[in-house]
Amino acid sequence: MINKQVSSAEEAINDIQDGDTIMLGGFGLCGIPENCIAALVKKGVKNLTCISNNAGVDDFGIGLMLHQKQVKKMISSYVGENEEFERQLLNGELEVELIPQGTLAFRCMAAGYGMPAIFTPAGIGTEVAIGKEIRNFNGKDYLLEKAFEANFAIVKAWKGDTDGNLVFKATARNFNTVMAMAGKITIAEVEELVEPGVLDPNQIHTPGIYVHRIFQGKQYEKRIEKKTTSV
Repeated sequence: MINKQVSSAEEAINDIQDGDTIMLGGFGLCGIPENCIAALVKKGVKNLTCISNNAGVDDFGIGLMLHQKQVKKMISSYVGENEEFERQLLNGELEVELIPQGTLAFRCMAAGYGMPAIFTPAGIGTEVAIGKEIRNFNGKDYLLEKAFEANFAIVKAWKGDTDGNLVFKATARNFNTVMAMAGKITIAEVEELVEPGVLDPNQIHTPGIYVHRIFQGKQYEKRIEKKTTSV
């Protein structure tokens, strides 16, 4: 039996090096690997290519890494809540690849399934298609998009067991499930870590075969980007 449990975020990300490509799961600030991001900031690893649905906010999530100039390239579908991201982009300090959200998800999924590429109609006739192969199927044009190649995928789950089986909660399933399949090495931090057999097999979203390291995180803030209240 392979021992996948590690003691901390610092141990989990210890071998991430300058220049690596990493996936970071979550949707907005929901379900992001807070502990691992903090450990990456503390380690000071540089020149990273980050694949994530969004770039966090100025003082949380990937935004913390941007402030430390740790990110060389950001591959995302939405980045509108981060002023530091905007500043670095406009000043030519950060390389950015904006991708339609569905394409981002399916390029992750393709990597997890061992597929080299996908064909999608998203982006046809726009700047997204510049320099990419286009094929016509049944009278409709499709754009070839390559699967991602990430050294590491870092995800955050609600519950997990020491075999690496993961359960995500609500919106936190977004991007975490497809990214967990896609990294050469997948690191999972969880709110609650249990022994094998405790989780209901019918409720597992990511089987442990995809997960290489797992640990129980702590002190989750679970920020909300924009609070909306009604009376």
